[in-house]
Amino acid sequence: MTILNIETSTSVCSVAVTIDGISVASREKLFEVNHASDVSVFIEQLLFEVRTNGWHLDAVALSRGPGSYTGLRIGSSIAKGICYGLKIPLIQVDTLQVLCASIPAQQLPIGVTLCPMLDARRMEVYTALYELDETGAIRPLSDVEAKIIDANSYADIIQSKPICFFGNGAMKCKDIITAKNALFIDDVVPLAKYMGPLAESQTSLLDVKEMAYYEPFYLKDFVAAPSHIKGLK
Repeated sequence: MTILNIETSTSVCSVAVTIDGISVASREKLFEVNHASDVSVFIEQLLFEVRTNGWHLDAVALSRGPGSYTGLRIGSSIAKGICYGLKIPLIQVDTLQVLCASIPAQQLPIGVTLCPMLDARRMEVYTALYELDETGAIRPLSDVEAKIIDANSYADIIQSKPICFFGNGAMKCKDIITAKNALFIDDVVPLAKYMGPLAESQTSLLDVKEMAYYEPFYLKDFVAAPSHIKGLK
């Protein structure tokens, strides 16, 4: 399948075209991101490459969350618009699995449990546990949850096996989770160019009618804070 992959769940913005799971073209921005404008520009550039190379776009894959409410909303709206316009299905991909797939394989010890963490403010993170099976596929070991981290978090597991923590929520946990088997990898962000194999493995594709009811996986309800901008209070 030729898939347009969109990832806007964090402060990073990335888009990629994958063919049979392999990234053939990608764009990404890691700093000073404006999702609303950057993702549109990247998609326009990649769709031009799709047309130029004579590729036929079969689907759009979207990193569905959890993550930033605004980023997920923007990604969802743009993905649905493309699917409606081209009459192609939408594929949902778990954002924490995308984060797992974005780690270079050589950085992972054999038998390690993966614990991606996305920042959910204060000491709370969006997280779940995963492992790599014998084929290299990412297999969930627990449900995705919003978890408050303290010194006892994962203590029962860390005693018997290593856990690898990564993502923009993991860095604030370094000084709290200090067990010997707690491993931390810096600078891991979810990127669209790694979404291909995950998208290809999904069996549930949303058609045009089903997309009308699609919502990103926010995990928690959005709560608007008071504005600090003069005139908007």
